[in-house]
Amino acid sequence: MPEADGRPTGAVLAFDFGEKRIGVAIGEWQLRQAHPLTTIHGEANALRFAAISALINEWQPRTLVVGRPLSLDGDAHAMTARCQRFANQLRGRFRLPVDYADERLSSIEAQERLRAAGHKSRSAGKHLDAVAAQLILQGYFDGVGSDRRCPPSTDFPDPDDDQTDACH
Repeated sequence: MPEADGRPTGAVLAFDFGEKRIGVAIGEWQLRQAHPLTTIHGEANALRFAAISALINEWQPRTLVVGRPLSLDGDAHAMTARCQRFANQLRGRFRLPVDYADERLSSIEAQERLRAAGHKSRSAGKHLDAVAAQLILQGYFDGVGSDRRCPPSTDFPDPDDDQTDACH
């Protein structure tokens, strides 16, 4: 919910969606700092959404952010459509605004950060998706107030749409 000056307030949960794992990060609008939270394992939707529901009940976010995968040249691909479905499911189930953030190279950057922090590849793996979600959310926060970020939306853009503005 926005403050009197129009700035948003409250918690934000971000998701790095994958077919086998979903990384989750938490942040707060006022601080605009993202932190890795957890990784949800498994492919069964019922278990995934039960875990997400528990996180939403615990953290009471005002906004959800889904990392939007694109190719390096900005084109949508098969995973973009899967993330769109995931974002639509979040919106429908939890009735919260869902926004998206560019997630290109977030997993590679997460690997580099974990390696730089001294994690071996095996120990880094269990943190990778949550750190990727953190990077997605931090990029989202960093884009607030610039042309690189769109306001929270109720519609996830069609990846096949040829719109060229910064939001799509």
